Amino acid sequence: MPPFSLQPVLHSPAVSLVPLQPADFDALYAVAADPQVWEQHPNKDRWQRAVFTTFFEGAIQSGGAFKVVDNTTGAILGSTRLYDYTPEENSILIGYTFYGRQSWGRGINLAVKALLLDYLFQFVDTVRFHIGTGNVRSQIAIQRLGATKVAEQEVAYYGEPSNLNFVFEINQQSWAARTT
Repeated sequence: MPPFSLQPVLHSPAVSLVPLQPADFDALYAVAADPQVWEQHPNKDRWQRAVFTTFFEGAIQSGGAFKVVDNTTGAILGSTRLYDYTPEENSILIGYTFYGRQSWGRGINLAVKALLLDYLFQFVDTVRFHIGTGNVRSQIAIQRLGATKVAEQEVAYYGEPSNLNFVFEINQQSWAARTT
């Protein structure tokens, strides 16, 4: 097995997760520039170029951000991130995920999360997700994957004010039971 990486290249039939690079800014911002993408997110003004620039800088500096690429068209559909890997707890977080509206309801989030969870559960026992308290769409989606709400936590986003988030969790056993 290859060693653990915060930015592996992962593929499914529908999408690929590719490490986010500075050159991806314009294509990703084209997806993010829609205010409706952010209406349920804690930081609703990320559609504005200056605010998104800060978000993007944090993504690049994190060393765990991905662009989500449609395998059929090659288009960038959105982004997601791995962060806060904690070897002592054998856990990691997935978050900062967003997709353009053209991806909603197409199973893209399921494909992305399945790729990440299948990969991560080779290395960790627990995966957590930070989801804004008002982001009902993402809360429903993550519960469909088998994650449960375990806490509430203030999250300080890179260059942005902190916001209250729900913490959802799924463990290796429950993910394996779901997919067998």
